[in-house]
Amino acid sequence: MNENMIQKDGEMTPQQTVEELDRYVIGQHKAKRAVAISLRNRYRRRQLSRELREDIRPKNLLLIGPTGVGKTEIARRIANISGIPFVKVEATKFTEVGYVGRDVDSMVRDLVEVSMSLLRAQRIEQMGPKARERAHEKLLDTLYPESRKYHPLSGYEKHSDKHGNLSMCIEETDSVSAKRQQLSEQLKSGELNEKEVEIDVNEQTTPMVEVFSSQTGFEEMGINMQGLQSMLGNMLPSRQKRRRVKISEARDILFQEEMNNLIDHDELQKEALSLAQESGVIFLDEIDKIASSYTSNTGPDVSREGVQRDLLPLVEGTSVMTKYGIVKTDHILFFAAGAFNVSKPSDLIPELQGRFPVRVEFDALNIEDFKRILVEPQNALTRQYKALLGVDGLDVEFTDDAIEAIARFAFQANADHENIGARRLHTIMEQLMEEAAFDAPQKLSGKYAIDGGSVEKAIAPLLKNHDLARFIL
Repeated sequence: MNENMIQKDGEMTPQQTVEELDRYVIGQHKAKRAVAISLRNRYRRRQLSRELREDIRPKNLLLIGPTGVGKTEIARRIANISGIPFVKVEATKFTEVGYVGRDVDSMVRDLVEVSMSLLRAQRIEQMGPKARERAHEKLLDTLYPESRKYHPLSGYEKHSDKHGNLSMCIEETDSVSAKRQQLSEQLKSGELNEKEVEIDVNEQTTPMVEVFSSQTGFEEMGINMQGLQSMLGNMLPSRQKRRRVKISEARDILFQEEMNNLIDHDELQKEALSLAQESGVIFLDEIDKIASSYTSNTGPDVSREGVQRDLLPLVEGTSVMTKYGIVKTDHILFFAAGAFNVSKPSDLIPELQGRFPVRVEFDALNIEDFKRILVEPQNALTRQYKALLGVDGLDVEFTDDAIEAIARFAFQANADHENIGARRLHTIMEQLMEEAAFDAPQKLSGKYAIDGGSVEKAIAPLLKNHDLARFIL
């Protein structure tokens, strides 16, 4: 695989990565710097000689901070801007080998699937125009086949077994060509999208092993049911089935078939494995919940340390079997995040602690942070509500004192009750916008201003009633 194709956007400098993250996440500069450096080091390593880069292991990050301060949001945005295979998983969804549930190896299989999706999208972008042109020609041939030579007076085709009395052989090409050109233009403009057409569709005979689920234990036993099903399916011949569909649907079906013919699937799988191994990032959220001291009444915690022990070889470097081949995890970058409000990083088993050498602590949010979160990010809450209610013709405007009041109430609610960070803004905003969301568009339309008084009237009574605030806010 061409090394330059591994990470299209991985050549972003740390400063550029931080600038991009600033569009969505307020504050937390230390965390953004650490993440940006880790991503850039991946690119730097790939530029080195093969002998040296094999010894350079990724410096895994442990992100520590209360809920709602931006840990998961940073991970989400990295997945969007980095152009690399990225998987976010909850550590609590895994169980120790021997228990019912998903094993930790499944996150690596998910990473390879993401790699395949990224590369398929890349192939579609590269080969899409050629595949669309082929699909267009197939559809055109179905609607109006190419002309054939015939005796114009005898009514028999030239290559027919029946022979007419006339020997002349004329090919009507001009009228057919004009008709095909007209149909081609109508197809491209979408005029015929609702009309129906009969096409032959390739159907792969699927073996009955699909009734088994990977959740039934086969995955944990090392039996790759998806790979087995795919292998058996490839051994069985495909067949064509005649279907009558709308032209818009037929165009998509034929496009997928042409893309499937153009793509070299063996090469695609090799590139996907390499991409996952060299540039993959796995984000382990809620890792503090599998610490041995974390207390929970939801069930037995006998498998917590077992999950940590199962994670060790993945983070250190091992081989995992996937349906596309073996993946080595030596150079996959791991981010782990947790609030650590009940447990602490030192409660993780020592071996796992050593696999996360870079630790970043997130800052708690204050009133000024809440004010910025409400208005500055590209997807700010105030912009979301303006857009949503704008659909019903309600032009919502938030005054500066309204923003100040919302931030103050959110900070106060976090201080008086459980600190859930910026997520508190969602509960405050829902209470504040409930009336407008319900009355629009029948009772409310046009300008709708929200000022400090409106916020006080909607939220202050809830905060005064301590018991009510615990359940509402």
